[in-house]
Amino acid sequence: MKEKIFGKWRNKIWPIHNFELKKILPLFLMKFLISLNYGILNSLKDAIIVTQKKSGAEVIPVLKGWLVLPIALIVTLIYSKLSNIFKRSTLFYGIIATFLIFFLLYGFFLYPHQEILSPHKTSDLISSFIGKNHEHWTAIYRYWMHSLFFVATELWGSVIIFLLFWGFVNQVIKITEAKRFYTIFSAGGNLAAILTGPIVWHYAKKFINNKFDLTLQHLTIYIIVIGLLIMLIYFLYQKYILPKNFYDKKIKEKAEKKTTLSLKEGFKYIAKSKYLKALSLMVICYGLIINLIETTWKANLKLQYPNLADYQSFMATISFFVGITSFIIALFVGSGIIRFFGWKKSASICPIFIGTTGIIFLFLILTQKPLFFLSHLLKISPLLIITLFGAFQNISTKALKYSIFDPTKEMAFIPLDQESKVKGKAAIDIIGSRLGKSGSSWIQIILLDIIGTGSILSITPLLLPIITLAAIYWIFSINRVSKKFEKLSLEKASI
Repeated sequence: MKEKIFGKWRNKIWPIHNFELKKILPLFLMKFLISLNYGILNSLKDAIIVTQKKSGAEVIPVLKGWLVLPIALIVTLIYSKLSNIFKRSTLFYGIIATFLIFFLLYGFFLYPHQEILSPHKTSDLISSFIGKNHEHWTAIYRYWMHSLFFVATELWGSVIIFLLFWGFVNQVIKITEAKRFYTIFSAGGNLAAILTGPIVWHYAKKFINNKFDLTLQHLTIYIIVIGLLIMLIYFLYQKYILPKNFYDKKIKEKAEKKTTLSLKEGFKYIAKSKYLKALSLMVICYGLIINLIETTWKANLKLQYPNLADYQSFMATISFFVGITSFIIALFVGSGIIRFFGWKKSASICPIFIGTTGIIFLFLILTQKPLFFLSHLLKISPLLIITLFGAFQNISTKALKYSIFDPTKEMAFIPLDQESKVKGKAAIDIIGSRLGKSGSSWIQIILLDIIGTGSILSITPLLLPIITLAAIYWIFSINRVSKKFEKLSLEKASI
């Protein structure tokens, strides 16, 4: 009944007490800025690597499967070790600073000198041995600086958003507050996605007749300034917002405890915990489905927009609509869905919708005859229709992820003990998400090499049963988490 004291509309849109604003608004702004950086980076990473000569969407699964995952493993290992030595605040500053230094180096040195730094001769030699149908392997080496930028952007999403931001939020927000607050934080990320589009469009059009260097460098300046603001907000929150006794006694033990559990022991702990295992499978299934579909969509997208600037502008448009859709869902629907339907039903929306729209998208690629009438009626090509439906699927999927999947997933960590929160969350957020994405990449790479066509579109028929099974298993994992989550929540509420 307490939730209804705000009134009908405020209870849906802004169920926050005035005295809670100083606690919520800085976190909201932090999420906004972190997501804004991710949106800008994400609009760049695919456009840069996919549109290069002798490259394409086929390079994405290679990057995610063979570079992002191993580096994510290393990052998790380092974070796990350092969390036993340094405070969380020290890790927060150090990790963000490392990312910012790399992005600065890439924007002002690596990209402008890419022709000098790219080993074209040796790449061509390797391609002559393995064949042109396998150039997606040599493209990683040929454009190594873009590959590193792709990896860094992927890790920003995993490390900064999930590990650092949500890890901090889970420390300072109570489980009784989460249902009201978490969708508000997600709305901050959605607003950032809305703003990403205009920022990228502005600089893409401003320097349209010049080299892409200037666009990248101006956007890099945004990334650096935003990163510094994130660290400033975190510092001020630690100093002025948290109670003076926050790190004392039991609260200190929860917030800054230096756990002795090693990464290997952490994985063993997760393997023994049905709850954490099921939670990790939810993350893996999401990553598997979205990446199998998204890579196929991006292969069509390159055919429709082969030019780098056009590709980037379209991706910025996608980010804009993702932001608007996610914001509307989070602000007007998401919070109400979680509070009205509960954790289980809310979490189940994602696999049902994402799996269904993904299967429809793949069917459109396989059976294009029904599109001919629509193509003639609208006077656009079947390829554009497929690209636009893929865009709709991508927008709706990410909107549900940011507005429902992420909040429900983060809520599931709150009733856990401290070691599960730190070690378990690190493994699930970084390794779990990467296993889903990398698992889809391995599937695509193996199928590509077996078929030997070198085109991601040729394996579309084989993806249908995989996506269907992943969606079913995702729902099964949600059911397992739900039972334990309710039990743990009641136990914690009674303490």
